[in-house]
Amino acid sequence: MFYTIKQVADRFGLPAHTLRYYDKEGLLPFVSRDKNGNRLFSELDLNWIALICCLKNTGMPIKEIKEYSDWCKQGSQKLEERKALLIAHREQVEKQIEEFQKNLALIDTKIATYEDPELVKKMDEQATLALQQLSR
Repeated sequence: MFYTIKQVADRFGLPAHTLRYYDKEGLLPFVSRDKNGNRLFSELDLNWIALICCLKNTGMPIKEIKEYSDWCKQGSQKLEERKALLIAHREQVEKQIEEFQKNLALIDTKIATYEDPELVKKMDEQATLALQQLSR
């Protein structure tokens, strides 16, 4: 079964021009075309697009995604490079998650202070004092 660019764009929430760009840059090496030159996307292409979106959404630059795609086209001779790239990216994602967890903990702490009327009153008093000192 094949899908049109509109169907694929709708499925992934991407603009059609993004898919054309990915194809032009060689990120979608297996996309075929019909007799009119329209792109036809297979299930394999959809899997590739899902991976591209995953890598891009987790911060991998297009240049590195292209490199990964090129290595995949070279077959088994580039397995170690592909694996190393994904391991390095995974480590970066883990660091991002750790930072997000720290930030989330701080946000949760701040929310908790608003649930304690005494703390809210104390914060208001401190803010008033700080503003008074600034206006002097």
